[in-house]
Amino acid sequence: MRRHTSFLLVFITATFPVYISGYSNGKVSSACASMNPDHGANAQTTTAPYQITANSSTFNPGDTIKVTLKSNSGSNFKGFLLEARAAGSSSTGTPVGTFHTTSQEAQLLNCNIDGTTYMNSAVSQTSGSVKTEVDVNWIASDTGNIEFRATFVQTKKTFWIQVKSPTIQRSATSISPTTINNSSTASPTMMRTINQPEEISSNGCGTRKFCFSNPARCNPASDANCFFMASTPESNRGFRFEMSGKADGYISIGFSDDKIMGNDDIYICGVGTSGNIEVQHAYATGKVRPRTEQLGEVDNINVTNKNGVIQCSFIMRNNISTAQRAANNMYYLFFAYGPSAGGQIGMHPEAPFISTEKVDISLVQSAEGNNDRSILIKTHGALMLIAWMTTGSIGMIIAKFFKSIGGNKKILGKNIWFQLHSFLMMLTVGATIIGFVLAFVQVKGWSFNAEAHAVLGCIVMGLTLIQPTVAVFRPAPDDKRRCIFNWFHTLTALATKCLAVAALFLGLLQINGEWSLKILGGFVAWEALTYIMLYVCWYSEDNALYSKLKKKVQPNLLILILYLCGNLAFLIALLVGIGLS
Repeated sequence: MRRHTSFLLVFITATFPVYISGYSNGKVSSACASMNPDHGANAQTTTAPYQITANSSTFNPGDTIKVTLKSNSGSNFKGFLLEARAAGSSSTGTPVGTFHTTSQEAQLLNCNIDGTTYMNSAVSQTSGSVKTEVDVNWIASDTGNIEFRATFVQTKKTFWIQVKSPTIQRSATSISPTTINNSSTASPTMMRTINQPEEISSNGCGTRKFCFSNPARCNPASDANCFFMASTPESNRGFRFEMSGKADGYISIGFSDDKIMGNDDIYICGVGTSGNIEVQHAYATGKVRPRTEQLGEVDNINVTNKNGVIQCSFIMRNNISTAQRAANNMYYLFFAYGPSAGGQIGMHPEAPFISTEKVDISLVQSAEGNNDRSILIKTHGALMLIAWMTTGSIGMIIAKFFKSIGGNKKILGKNIWFQLHSFLMMLTVGATIIGFVLAFVQVKGWSFNAEAHAVLGCIVMGLTLIQPTVAVFRPAPDDKRRCIFNWFHTLTALATKCLAVAALFLGLLQINGEWSLKILGGFVAWEALTYIMLYVCWYSEDNALYSKLKKKVQPNLLILILYLCGNLAFLIALLVGIGLS
């Protein structure tokens, strides 16, 4: 199926050499309201040599009607625009129902009229080739009597607009309360549906519709930070879905047999290639971008995007498809959101909100969506920060600059500085191992959206295990190979620390965003300044002025104390940020 195309581009292109270069692909959705191709000429007033026929004169909501555009007396056409309108409505009304294309000559358009996007509500040509007949399918919405209207373009200066089909009658037994008598503008038998977006709210949750939200029981009508989904069973099969959430690209709801991404049916409200919000159907096969599916039996689509809050509602009559196809229609619900580009969704920056248990969306109830993996994510991040900001950093500084701690005193046969260094580094190794394991427990596999972070994390884990292993087999201090160990141990520690800090930057970007990067950047600068000052002290040992200063205060010890205070301040700020994220 071809998406987001505009009728105008097409007929202009097909018919007129000048406009053809710009609009032969039919992408002119801006003309949906008037159906006028705006070719710089007036539409023909004579009877059009074309006709619109349908294979049914009546319909019920959800029915599929085959619509045919064809020429009479051998008059070909190059461009066209087809819509369904309420019978007897004005020439600038809004389209109703949705189309499916069955021909390579036709493509679907999303019409945006007065700020409201009507998904797949029109059809136009895909090229400027000569045509004599085109077939498409129209899916009926919950509306009154309708008529099909089309614009036919023969040449740039010769075209007919608003060519009408015979009225297609809504079956009298299926007219719903949402369809009203338009007696002010038509006869008593003429019906139309007011197709305007309704406010999405939590009203009716637990009493007349199923609701799924985070925070619990939030109201999207008053809370911009409310992630919300509701479903109301339709009397003639299917559900009316409502979705709302703050996102910079898309929001989505998924149906799963478990709490792991993969084999999930998904409906997405997101920014398409046209820049407008569109409803998409997709299927997740794993931790990769879900594959696009046919939209299927989806109609009555309404969407809005105000102040970054995306909202949409639609009626869905498709069967929900998962790997197991639970017979009792019980599913875990996933609510995810994130960026999009070029009409394709990107990876959600945070784990989706998942229902705590399987739910039946046909039952009237309220359910909460929790990110049940957030605790693991936060714990993983906290352990890595503690390991590589505090215990590891202090352990490395002690081994480099404070071997004089305790003098010749020993603990368990080893110098105090060495025992302190070993203790801090073992804490670092332990925290790294636990954090590493938690990451894999959380993801249950490889996370494609965190690939660089994951790769660096694996390298850091490997180097972290190498260090204590090599240290166990280190040569004696007077061994001639001891210098090889010293260099290897030092360079490996430096490489591990640099890669760990890089992994911290990537990890914090996923959890907290840019503000946390500034704090971590401040810590790196603080540690660099500490090393510079300690090196200055080290190289000033033989300086007379420095020796005189040491009699009053230990500069390197004072620097260490200041470093510890700054280190803890940066660490606490980041841990609090993770806890609040």
